[in-house]
Amino acid sequence: MTKLKRTPLFDVYKQFGAKTIDFGGWELPVQFSGIKNEHEAVRTKAGLFDVSHMGEIEVMGADSLQYLQKMMTNDVSKLMIGQAQYSAMCFENGGTVDDLLIYKRANDHYLLVVNASNIDKDYQWLDNHLQGDVQLVNLSEQTAQLALQGPASEKILQKLCADIQLVDMGFFQFQQDVTIQGSKALVSRTGYTGENGFEIYCEAKDAIQIWNAILAAGSDEGVIPCGLGARDTLRFEAMLALYGQELSPDITPIEAGIGFAVKINKETDFIGKAVLKEQREKGAPRKLVGIEMIDRGIPRHGYPVYKGEELIGEITTGTQSPTLKRNIGLALLKTEQSSIDNEVEVEIRGKRLKAKIVKTPFYKKTTTSL
Repeated sequence: MTKLKRTPLFDVYKQFGAKTIDFGGWELPVQFSGIKNEHEAVRTKAGLFDVSHMGEIEVMGADSLQYLQKMMTNDVSKLMIGQAQYSAMCFENGGTVDDLLIYKRANDHYLLVVNASNIDKDYQWLDNHLQGDVQLVNLSEQTAQLALQGPASEKILQKLCADIQLVDMGFFQFQQDVTIQGSKALVSRTGYTGENGFEIYCEAKDAIQIWNAILAAGSDEGVIPCGLGARDTLRFEAMLALYGQELSPDITPIEAGIGFAVKINKETDFIGKAVLKEQREKGAPRKLVGIEMIDRGIPRHGYPVYKGEELIGEITTGTQSPTLKRNIGLALLKTEQSSIDNEVEVEIRGKRLKAKIVKTPFYKKTTTSL
């Protein structure tokens, strides 16, 4: 039996009542106090996540920008130092290698944050396409990442960051070498929950100290540790794609609804551009849509979706929404069947149950939406 990988914070999980699962080869907490409780804390107060399983790859050298422009669907030339950008990497057929964040640390220095299950694949893909003066360094094992998310997150983190004013940090901006509990960290206003929040990158050895400091600083604000279960329901309500479900080697960024991160008109050609350009101009064969169940039943990943006797697609993610208290899902359907209010059927345990296509995202912050 393969031994599961553990993050630098594994030793504190039990202290907070974590229930762990195998998540892509990692032993990670699915919940601490309960998924619904943790979900509500992030929507109303604050939640702290250990996301140290995510991967970090440095790209450095005089030709870094030109190289990243070839590898990424987004326009990396638009980044200023201290800014982050969401992007995708694609295969020649337009299918998705991964979706990721790009942090511009200096003119010839970028940090890529990639999905945990794709670290080795992404590094190999990047390495296979190296050109010019570019060096890659996989920092994943020596880097920890925490995510503090929710309306109270800024107030909590500000107590620990005396050397910067977080109120001045815009969405998708970051500050390097921020001192937290005597340790240096990169702090960015980013997240995966649909709420205001921050992601904190630090050395693995400093992770437990920073974790404990955040929980102590936020005790009066109601911050609690959160696991993968709440992370999934939160990102799903905000319609944030998950690799392996909404995105895959067989699903393009255009189909998955992240076409905003595909810049067809940037000067540098990128891998997969021809297919994505055609889909942008002529329409993609499939489209990611939101569905809401009419009949009683919860749509789950992989469940088939029908229109009459025609199989028109499948559910990518589905659950009972903790915020909306409705059974909803995301489905990748044939584009011609993707119009709002179109009634379809989801096959759940051998029975076809009625559902309808609805507007997305299911949840959006009413103030300063992230």
